Amino acid sequence: MSKTVNISIKPLKRDSPERMIKRFTRKVKKLGILDEVRKRRYYRKPSEVRREKNIRRKRETAKLERKKK
Repeated sequence: MSKTVNISIKPLKRDSPERMIKRFTRKVKKLGILDEVRKRRYYRKPSEVRREKNIRRKRETAKLERKKK
């Protein structure tokens, strides 16, 4: 169901710990790991997931329609 992600940050020359932490957080954000954790924090019923998906799709189509005009 979920994919396993192992993130490793190797220190570069003269790399401070703050810079390594910054690179790590940037990598985590890029991979979307925190978003995934937030989504899975609480159980959501399948009907709830479908409803949100439909609402998001309708919102996107309405946005595209507004751009066309």
